[in-house]
Amino acid sequence: VQLQASGGGLVQAGGSLRLSCAASGRTFSTYVMGWFRQAPGKEREFVANINRSGGSTYYADSVKGRFTISRDNAKNTVYLQMNSLKPEDTAVYYCAAGTTRTTSADYAYWGQGTLVTVSS
Repeated sequence: VQLQASGGGLVQAGGSLRLSCAASGRTFSTYVMGWFRQAPGKEREFVANINRSGGSTYYADSVKGRFTISRDNAKNTVYLQMNSLKPEDTAVYYCAAGTTRTTSADYAYWGQGTLVTVSS
């Protein structure tokens, strides 16, 4: 599966952005999906994941209550709605697809990343 992330940009602190990740192929619904991010000079970290049906989600403590992951299997797309953004959310955001729902980076497929910059 090929993943294409989009929706990043520059936003002021307190603002919102919605990231999208479009997947190719007809097997999207068979994958669990995750979002990760990597800030400059830091390791890639888990943000959120979602199960195959979209009925179960899990978040990193740092984004819980502010970010929402969702998916539309008919559109082969996973989303990350980001509200109340903080400067520390600045990072390149990556979507990932895999067979095991995990907070580690052990996903088989990765998108190219989209940059989110939050100004103070």
